Amino acid sequence: MTHQKAHVRTIGNQDGAAVLDTERGTISTLNTTGAYIWQALERGEIGEEIVEGLARETGESLDVIRQDVNDFIAALRKQNILGR
Repeated sequence: MTHQKAHVRTIGNQDGAAVLDTERGTISTLNTTGAYIWQALERGEIGEEIVEGLARETGESLDVIRQDVNDFIAALRKQNILGR
């Protein structure tokens, strides 16, 4: 999976992250979970690796996390922030 596009810049901290789309001139903020997913994508992790990592950290069920991760990735793609 390709993570971010060339026109996207990210700044993160302990509270989450901010994603700047220089093409559209927009800034999106991510909570800590969104930032975790984003950083995992930057590392080249695939969906299921991200799901398992979040499950280990949170103790939440794989099915719930899987749906949330899939929804989050779909939203990033819809906003044209994430490549295919």
